[in-house]
Amino acid sequence: MVISPSSYWTGPLPEATPPADMAMYRLPTGTYTTRAVFAVTGGSVRDKRDFAATAVLISHPKGDLLIDAGFGAHVAEHIKMLARMERAPYQLGRTAAQQLDAAGYDRSRLLGVLVTHVHWDHVSGLDSLPRVPVWINEAELRYGADDSHGTVFRAVSQGLELREYTFDGPEYLGFPASFDFYGDGSVIVALAAGHTSGSVVVFVTLPTGKRYAFIGDLTWQMDGISRGAQRPWLMRRVADVDAKTVRAGLQRSIALSRVLQVVPAHDVAAYDSIPLLPSRFPSVTL
Repeated sequence: MVISPSSYWTGPLPEATPPADMAMYRLPTGTYTTRAVFAVTGGSVRDKRDFAATAVLISHPKGDLLIDAGFGAHVAEHIKMLARMERAPYQLGRTAAQQLDAAGYDRSRLLGVLVTHVHWDHVSGLDSLPRVPVWINEAELRYGADDSHGTVFRAVSQGLELREYTFDGPEYLGFPASFDFYGDGSVIVALAAGHTSGSVVVFVTLPTGKRYAFIGDLTWQMDGISRGAQRPWLMRRVADVDAKTVRAGLQRSIALSRVLQVVPAHDVAAYDSIPLLPSRFPSVTL
């Protein structure tokens, strides 16, 4: 089934006041390969897609934040924890922790890792970030504790501080509830649900005015935005807890795609406009 939105977003964008020295960087940690026929409705069995496992670093004067963690040092062990049908050939690059260390980054700046959801390819890298808190909402914490797809999360989060946030803010760009991470509108976490019980979209507004929506797995590839193509029926049955809610979230994301940059978590090219970490990360006193 292909989504055809009746109209694009025409309302005003919410006000945000990101600090002038806020910045954002991508930390690609590897990829795994999936045939397009399993990734998106209408995909070809001959078309192989490299799925990104990428973390995003928000540098903010109040403290820094990682969105997702990518692959960890023990990703091979994590993949063995998956059901056989979920395993795929993969390529491991440098973990987020290795990239931060290579850039001379002071990890004491990290307020934590905000997970869009707890599936293995978003949390594997927590194994390389000891003493870094994990930011998660109650519904996703329950999902991670109980669902079979939370096996890797349960393993990598042992001993880590879990900081639970609540959606105490209003509807945000069509999503039903929100959490303003810094209190300045620069990073808004909006409840999406559907893919997992507490999966989220992370909206980021930079000082330049450029806006991003990190939509997690509402769709795996940009085809979901450009063509309105959902996951194939079987994958919706396997991967989503509520396909109808995912469809609504995808429709909202399509509607926003003309006014901000939508980033599906596993589309490699969707991250191209975000710079890599500099070779020497600037020293900042918080």
